[in-house]
Amino acid sequence: MAIPLNNGFKMPVMGLGVWRMEGKDIKNLLIKAINIGYRHFDCAADYQNEGEVGEALAEAFETGLVKREDLFITTKLWNSDHGHVVEACKDSLKKLRLDYLDLYLVHFPIATKHTGVGATASALGEDGVLDIDTTISLETTWHSMEELVSMGLVRSIGISNYDIFLTRDCLAYAKIKPAVNQIETHPYFQRDSLVKFCQKHGIAVTAHTPLGGAAANIEWFGSVSCLEEPILKGISEKHKKTVAQIVLRWGIQRRTIVIPKTSKLERLEENFQVFDFELDNGDMELIKGVDRNSRTNQPAKFWGIDLYA
Repeated sequence: MAIPLNNGFKMPVMGLGVWRMEGKDIKNLLIKAINIGYRHFDCAADYQNEGEVGEALAEAFETGLVKREDLFITTKLWNSDHGHVVEACKDSLKKLRLDYLDLYLVHFPIATKHTGVGATASALGEDGVLDIDTTISLETTWHSMEELVSMGLVRSIGISNYDIFLTRDCLAYAKIKPAVNQIETHPYFQRDSLVKFCQKHGIAVTAHTPLGGAAANIEWFGSVSCLEEPILKGISEKHKKTVAQIVLRWGIQRRTIVIPKTSKLERLEENFQVFDFELDNGDMELIKGVDRNSRTNQPAKFWGIDLYA
């Protein structure tokens, strides 16, 4: 199942996010994921594991498990490389062992002090606050992203963590419209206005943290997981599915692309088993009512500044 992008390419609605995956485990996890049926993998320079992902992809291609054209590979431009877009993209391609990317995203709408291509440690100043580069505009960054398409390095380009206003600005100055906006969205943080704005203007929405972060964000950010929500538990009992499957199915039915992350084989299989049932209108209305406008992934914990303030 795939969503058509505004440039004619198609993007699988189910992907696997590789954030926080340990290097030694990545090869086995990705090979198992491909065997299960995953064809979409969501990476980023900041995850610091593109090299390990590249090893897994190379093995999958060499053994004939899957062909390059059957996979959809996304990675992202880090904050400190806004002034070095082409070099950063080439660095990611080299690590991933690919000739082209299916999708390259601006990871966050903020440029920080350049610390060297491929170096993704947060550029904090002496005061412990993110060292923002005020000389590079998002428009400049976007036009550099567009160059990647003309160079044949990237098929689609997009944005990530952009709100309505930044997305609107990007549409105004873009020669190539963003194909995707990847944002945090889940039942406790539904962001209907942003999702509908993007979709109305031909921008597909990828839901990162589609399960509300669960254990990872509880640990890092003290977040509350929607997987414990009684209403969602009730819907899961009705359909004889897990709460996670209900949440992912909800994301797919609102026409978003979901990229849950897991390091457990049983969860890999469980997350993929969401195409054999549908939520009815009553289910969708119930889930609409649990929205808390609650962000779970908050970079301010590490950056000393609230990007979303």
